[in-house]
Amino acid sequence: MKTPNNNRRQFLQTAALAGAALLLPMEQLKALPVPAGKTPAITADEMAAIDAALGKKGSYKDTEQVYTTPLPRNDLKMKIKGEPVPIPFGFGGWVSFKKTVDGKSAMVMSDTVLQMEEVNPLISAAQANGLEIGAIHNHFFYEEPRIFYMHIHGVGSVADLAKRYADTIRDSKIFPANQPTPGTPSAITGKENFDIPALDAIVKYTGTVNGPTYKYTIGRSGLKVMMMGVEMTTNIGLNTWASFAGKQDDAQIAGDIAMLPGEVNNVIKALRNHNIEVVAVHSHMLSDDPHIIFLHYYGRGDAATLAQGFRAALDVLGKKPDKIGSMKM
Repeated sequence: MKTPNNNRRQFLQTAALAGAALLLPMEQLKALPVPAGKTPAITADEMAAIDAALGKKGSYKDTEQVYTTPLPRNDLKMKIKGEPVPIPFGFGGWVSFKKTVDGKSAMVMSDTVLQMEEVNPLISAAQANGLEIGAIHNHFFYEEPRIFYMHIHGVGSVADLAKRYADTIRDSKIFPANQPTPGTPSAITGKENFDIPALDAIVKYTGTVNGPTYKYTIGRSGLKVMMMGVEMTTNIGLNTWASFAGKQDDAQIAGDIAMLPGEVNNVIKALRNHNIEVVAVHSHMLSDDPHIIFLHYYGRGDAATLAQGFRAALDVLGKKPDKIGSMKM
């Protein structure tokens, strides 16, 4: 019979994989592939429930089964070092919905853009509606007015989460109905402001024109990160991004890099070697596995030079971290 040989072969393959796994650092072990499971789709009725609760239509990424509604702060007039910067440069919040892999529940995940006096009222509203605070932190230096970012999450059915989230933000400026109507878009966009083919060639990705800015959003396809039964993917917050504002020869760059803990200091080194400022290092999520650290950065100069610094940081991701010497007592 062939069955015993097949079973023996499967056993040997499993044992070999297990033995190899034991030799890996814990961080890499956690990042090993998890058995595949297909996340159930968000239905048309569930999307309609989100739209009704928030009073605004979102968009669906069917490759990730994620539904996202943008929450930009069009009421703010932002400056960095005294110079105006557009809201798409990094002052647009969002809320996303995605189901657990087993389809028994769903997650809401949000990044909200808040002035200092708005932070604690929103904390109270979120907790009153059964949602949790995952993080509160800065993304920028030198900005006026001072801005903080709050990550809110929760679990439940899609329709229930949409209602609870809408009730949480209803009295805040980030609720869509409380935002002013966006002004007429400028005829000059990121396509005219930047040499996009040159930037794409350096970064080795294709970005998106967003008003006067140009933005790259890059996932961590080599990792499978789980949180509360949900596979965390690019459009629900597991991403690295870089936004360009200004012009090709006088640009500003800001962004966020999603890292495993062992990648953090090599990313910092790569950015500082290219004269890009590190603004913050922190987490966005509470129970993600493996745990992801996010680094925010800012730079100014020629757009191509800034893109080279961003690319250098990307090159660190997925590589074995440098050894850090032990402290002498």
